Order: sequence, then C-alpha cells, then structure tokens
Amino acid sequence: MAARDVVVVGSGHHALVAACYLARAGLDVEVVERDTVLGGAVSTVQRWPGYAVDRGSSAHIMVRHTGIVEDLRLAECGLTYLDMDPWGFAPFGDAEAGEQQALTFHVSLDATCDSIAALCGDRDAEAYRAFVTDWAGRNEAVFAAFQDVPTAGRLGRHLWGAGKASSVGGLEMSRQFLQPADQLLDEHFIDERLKTALAWLGAQSGPPTHEVATADLVGWSALLHSRPPGRAVGGSGALTVALAERLRRLGGTVRLADGAAAITRSGDRVTGVTTDSGEHLAARAVVAGCHVLTTLELLGDEALLARATTAVRVGNGIGMVVRLGTTALPAYPAMAGAPAYGAMQLLAPSRTHLRAAYGEFSAGRTPTEPAVLVMSFSALDPSIAPRGRHNVSVWAQWHPYELSTGEQWDDIAEREADKIVAQVERAAPGFTSTIEHRHVQTPLDLERELGLRRGNVMHVEMGLDSMFSYRPLPELAGYRTPVRGLFLTGASTHPGGGVFGASGRTAARVVLANRRRWR
Repeated sequence: MAARDVVVVGSGHHALVAACYLARAGLDVEVVERDTVLGGAVSTVQRWPGYAVDRGSSAHIMVRHTGIVEDLRLAECGLTYLDMDPWGFAPFGDAEAGEQQALTFHVSLDATCDSIAALCGDRDAEAYRAFVTDWAGRNEAVFAAFQDVPTAGRLGRHLWGAGKASSVGGLEMSRQFLQPADQLLDEHFIDERLKTALAWLGAQSGPPTHEVATADLVGWSALLHSRPPGRAVGGSGALTVALAERLRRLGGTVRLADGAAAITRSGDRVTGVTTDSGEHLAARAVVAGCHVLTTLELLGDEALLARATTAVRVGNGIGMVVRLGTTALPAYPAMAGAPAYGAMQLLAPSRTHLRAAYGEFSAGRTPTEPAVLVMSFSALDPSIAPRGRHNVSVWAQWHPYELSTGEQWDDIAEREADKIVAQVERAAPGFTSTIEHRHVQTPLDLERELGLRRGNVMHVEMGLDSMFSYRPLPELAGYRTPVRGLFLTGASTHPGGGVFGASGRTAARVVLANRRRWR
C-alpha cells in the first residue's frame, strides 16, 4: 500500500485539530485510536439510560478564544456552543442556617462588579474592574504566545506585547507574572471570599496559588469577560465528533479500536505506524497526540525515553470526578431567584481550605475536605439527561495517584466520592437525597480509561519549569523530535492541558513548514 502523507496517533481534540488542518492543506491523513470511543478526554458516553455523560472535560474555555471552531467551520459539522453566562458562582456562609451569600461572575464586567460590591464592598468591586482591564490586555499577548511555536524569539515578541498592554512595565511586570497568585490577590483585594473564588478558579490547572509563578493562572480569567466558556450541546464530545466529521469531509479517515502498537523508523527517519491489529501504515510523517512518554515508548528510543522518564514532571495526579444522575439541581440558598446553574460552581470556603487540601495531597493523602467544582449542564442543555432529571459532574482537587498510606484506589473510591458529595451537600442542603446514579473516576480510573498517566489531566505538570520552551523538554519543544518526520501535539506540548486546540493547529503548521525535510 502506498505511504500516507501523515498518520496521527490518538483522537484527542488536539490530534484531530492537527489532522483537520493537514487534510485541509491537501495531505492524505489517517487517525488511529485504540479506544472504541472517539475523542480521548474530550468525549461523552451514555453511562445510564438517557444520560450523555462526559468522560473527561466538561466546560470548554480556551478553545473558544482561538478561532479554531470558526476557521474549521465546525458549526456546519454539528457543533453548537451554549454560552456559560454567568460563568462562575461561588457561595459562602452557612447554608443550613440560611446565611449563605454568593459571588456571581458574569461576562458583563458591570454585572460582576455589582455582585462583588454587594458582598465585598465598593472598594473590591472597583479593584476587580481595574484588575480585569489590566490583566485582560496582558493575556491577549500571552494567549498569542500560547498559539505560536515557543521559540525564544517568538516568545520574546509576544511577551513584549504583554508589557506594552500592561499598566506597568519592565521588571515590575516580570515580578507580577512570577509571583504567587495569592500575593497578587492580596495586593489587589481585601475580602477573603473574593480571593478564594479567584484562587480556586486559578488552581484548576493543578498548581496551588501559593506557588511561585502562578499569578497568571488567576490573571487569565480576565479574558472570560470578553468571551465566556462554552458548553457543547450534547456533551463535551460533540467537539471531537464535529472535528472527525470535518476531517471526513476533507478526505481524512479515523480508525477506532486499532491504535498504535509501534511508531516505526529507519535510522533517524520515521516510516509509519504499526497498529494493534498488526497492520503497518506506511507514512511520510507521524503526528503523535498521545502522552509524550507513551509516544517515546511506541518509538522504542531507549535513550530518549530514559531521559524523558526522569526529566518530564508527570506528577502525582491532580483530582478526581464524580458523575451524578439526579432528580434535581443543587439547591443553593444564595441562588434562589437568580439561577446560575450553567456556571462553574466554585465550592471552596476559604484559601485556608484550599491549602489544607493541597497539603494533604503533597503528603500523598486524600483530602479530608476536598475543594470542589460543580457543573450542572443539563440546566443549559436538557438533551444530556432524561426529562425531569439532571446530569451533574463534580470535580475535586487534590487527590494523589500514588497514596502514601498504602491504600489502593479501588478500595477507597466510594469513600472519597462520599467526601466530595458531602461538600456539595454542605453548600446545597438536600442534594444527596436527589442522587439516583453515581459513577466515580479516581486518578487511577482516569489513567485506565483515558490514558492520562498517573491521573494527570494535564499530561505534564503546569509549573513554570514545564511550560513554553521547556514543555515537555527543551529538546522536544516546538512539536518536533530528533527523528525526522515525527511530530508531537497534545497536552504534553506547549501550551499545555485544557480544551484548547492550539497545540494541534500549531503542530500542523510545523509539519507543513517542514514538508521538504520529512519527505
């Protein structure tokens, strides 16, 4: 059989984005996927009759700022997004005693500042307005860097733009980017409840906000006042289904249930992929969208694998998920009369609570009281649950993959899920009695089902030493490898995890720019 132009390993959204752009450039592209379900961590399945339940991500945030959805005309392929507006809801106080109050984050900056003023006072409301104005400008430039190859020259140009957009410059701007997010919050705001809500939102990438260089994990949220996160109608997997349909219309193919068993090479040049069924797919180039360590195992390069195994920070998991089928939505007292069920519900009572959970995680123990984020998207999209029922996902941090206690996840999964549900019950009394179905995804389950090694949903830690030109390693940054014709994409590469797609588009550009070399 004649060699294909490109074989793409994995059907995650980054891999499918890359495949679509390569096929649009006229290349013969085939995607191979070991799973029977398309989409990797951006996929949706029927867990219980009538329920379309996400396997990984649920809210789509960054991809909506890239223009990829519009550029690939995914609406023509069945993708519809519903705006999450408001996008954040953070309740505080004693719900049982009826003393609960909440912050609500809208796309409208004015409406958000009104909510902050009502709970925290005018001073913090005006400080938040100034914060959003300043950090939104910076993050437009940072976001441009996220969508480009992370070479020193290109990063420098983008970050120079961040400095020009900022109210400060030079060393002061660098200091602000490199400081812990908690320090940034303390400099700007007074009320601990506002600081907690922003800190918990910023911690969703994994690093806690008391760590160095986490300031922009909070600062990027300023962009959510220009375009909100979105919920794909039908479930998170609607994105990857639409990408696969676009690829089909462009002449590409997707092969399910027959993944890559090996990436083949001749000397320093890739020659194709051998699938699990034993078929060899000859190819001029291979784009690997799986975990970087999985890619190197498939390649069989012992020296490079040994270097990556010790140097790439995979970490010890981040969190776990409880998927629920319920008879009602969580009844937050502070939400009465102002429903915000399409928002990310940020259930963390204080930054002390967040630090305690992270401290136990660092010691290899499960959190006594998890920090919780609730998503109840059946309130926006009734198609994902039976009539009169609701589909609720509860994400919780921090939960270590490897436990120092000697316990095994298969033995404690239900116990830890009970703790997570208890946090929702604390904020929304009576919620537990509404649960009819429950599916628990521990860090070990995330690895088993989705190939997320050690349960890290970001593939590789999102610390400063694992970002930009260091991700996943300096010699593997830029989406290229020492083997001619072998390219990387996915959460292991710049700019990292989350539903983004930028890695896939930029990887495709690198492949096309290197066509003569890999041919």
